Amino acid sequence: MEQPTPAALTADLPPPSAADPGAAYAWYALAVLVLVYTLNFIDRQMLTILAADIKRDLRITDAQFGFLYGTAFGVFYALFGIALGKLADRWSRTRLLAIGLATWSAMTALSGLAGSFAQLGLARVGVGVGEAPAGPCGFSLLSDLFPARRRATVIAIFTAGIYLGGGMSLSLGTGLAHAWDHGFAGTARPFGLAGWQVAFVGLGLPGLAMALWVASLREPLRGRFEAGSAKPDMATVDAWRAFCADVLAIAPPFTLIAAARRGRAALAVNVAHLILAMLAAAAMTRLLGDPAQWLVLGIGVYAVASWAQSMAHDDPEAFAQIWRNPALVGVNVGYGLTAGMAYASSGFGPLYAMQTFHAPAAQVALIVGGGGAAGGAIGTVAGGWLGDWLSGGVHHARRVLVMMGVLVLAMIPNAVLLTAHSLPVFYAAVFPLWFLLSAALGCSAGTVVNIVPARLRGTATASFYLGATMLGLAIGPYAAGRISQATHSLWAGLVSVTAVVPIALVAMAFAWRDLARKEQS
Repeated sequence: MEQPTPAALTADLPPPSAADPGAAYAWYALAVLVLVYTLNFIDRQMLTILAADIKRDLRITDAQFGFLYGTAFGVFYALFGIALGKLADRWSRTRLLAIGLATWSAMTALSGLAGSFAQLGLARVGVGVGEAPAGPCGFSLLSDLFPARRRATVIAIFTAGIYLGGGMSLSLGTGLAHAWDHGFAGTARPFGLAGWQVAFVGLGLPGLAMALWVASLREPLRGRFEAGSAKPDMATVDAWRAFCADVLAIAPPFTLIAAARRGRAALAVNVAHLILAMLAAAAMTRLLGDPAQWLVLGIGVYAVASWAQSMAHDDPEAFAQIWRNPALVGVNVGYGLTAGMAYASSGFGPLYAMQTFHAPAAQVALIVGGGGAAGGAIGTVAGGWLGDWLSGGVHHARRVLVMMGVLVLAMIPNAVLLTAHSLPVFYAAVFPLWFLLSAALGCSAGTVVNIVPARLRGTATASFYLGATMLGLAIGPYAAGRISQATHSLWAGLVSVTAVVPIALVAMAFAWRDLARKEQS
């Protein structure tokens, strides 16, 4: 079984034109997008290796750290990803990606100026909003740069930036913080900044320059590989007017105004959603504490319900493809729950190694960061390629079988990692764990863009990230941190999140059955 050569991968690209970049340019654009996604996750993941210093200086608990890493970032990332995903379906994706890159880089730098839990939380919200267009823009661009039978492979290469950035962030963050703290040991530090603060500033600023590079990329014709689906973008004014309308449809309290415009019945349903979300948030706060976690998550759930209600009224076809598509819902829920376990591990894994085995931060950054980056990057590409090869670009149910298989296999190195009694054994489990978990991402991402019409790829990608963030990032790290705080055992927190695996497999089986039925009819 030989892997296709680069020439074979691009043999079916159409001839280049002003709106249709050629094969060489497609690969160049892919390389730039990988760099963007790598920087995206450097900025996002750096919080984990600096956890000990941040917790000490800002006096925060494990549950609060889980909120900062997951919920504060994830909820707003998911919600603005909805509107920005739709904007990616209407307007220049390269320009939108450049704006997002500049925004999240500036907010990462501002994270370094935070002096309290609340200030760092607000900065993390800003990072989440800025990073929201990266996935939808990248997926949509690559779908118009490469043909359907190669999309999962190239999208997997793109998403490998997640693991490259995540791994690099540990070494870069530790290196900058260590150099600053030791360089000014025993003396007054310039501007009173700690090493972890300088790390955020130093790694946030380069993105502002890179945004200009991204803005120079050529925009391919939308839907150029699908016969009859090529469609010009909206005029800038119209696209941004539609974006503002989308924001109003998901951002409280404007959601109430948008619902009222659709009639009394729509307003009544929307108010009911709001009341239920707030009652649930109040109940969870009373039960577990951590009001910020439950207030933000409650707002997020209500906003998602408002978005679905708005879409059902304004674009019934899109609503059917996103919310009534059993395959897409199954993939989104299945991978979202898988992501919860993965995010908990990536959020607290470095801290667990340092606390349990007393491993030095620099060593953890090198081995856990490097092993996770290598396993994640290779696994993402392998999962996407395997899904492409098995599906032949047509049988997408086979992609879901790959997702299910690698998730089951991932439980083996996860068990080894959590039962290890020595640091070498712990380190040895990192690569295979992230190889298998990331293979599920590579295959699921390729499934999403291939089972919806071209005009809805950005929106479908936003829904995919919605599952990964609302089910995964907003709940997984917090749950691990809260259980750790309650049991005084980070091990217990990390073990507890594996309970989602059977549910994830059921959701994936639901998607597989729907796709298999459609392919047989």
